[in-house]
Amino acid sequence: MTPDRSDFALEEYRALRATIRDRGTTRVVVMTITFVVWAGLALAAAALHVFPPLALVPLLALAAGFEGVFALHVGVERIGRYLQTRYETGDGLPAWEHTAMKFGAERRASGGIDPLFTWPFVLAGVLNLLITVVLHTYPGDLEPGTLMHLEGPSPAAFAVFALIHAVFVSRVLSARRFARTQRERDLQLLA
Repeated sequence: MTPDRSDFALEEYRALRATIRDRGTTRVVVMTITFVVWAGLALAAAALHVFPPLALVPLLALAAGFEGVFALHVGVERIGRYLQTRYETGDGLPAWEHTAMKFGAERRASGGIDPLFTWPFVLAGVLNLLITVVLHTYPGDLEPGTLMHLEGPSPAAFAVFALIHAVFVSRVLSARRFARTQRERDLQLLA
């Protein structure tokens, strides 16, 4: 006995909607874990007065977490556009993806929700740069009151640290730009 095509379609629809739900939840979990790990690494680097280039390790954790959040978001959007083109035909079937696109297109309706958590990641990147510069400036074995006499990192060292952090911030902002237009591009590809 050959299975009915509609059974496959219904099962596919259910599985993909579940995938969207699960990945949406996972995105928030990854973001939360990323910030906890980053904060722990940054505090440890500051408390232990690590060799300044090692203060870039928290930035690496931040970047890895952001890439995870971004990949989950892109995947969810692609699945959503597939469901939209494959199943939302307007003949009484579900229309969640069409509705979600209407809300996404209307800034006032979004409530300022950012699925990539752009500004927290950018702010953490800037804070990480400050931590790195402070670690480069303050060796940790000074007497109280001598902090005013410290020199900061050399201009070359500061430029390297700043460039590495700027690359991270640039990546976050370019991912945000990509995400803003992804739905339209994916719809064109799936049409």
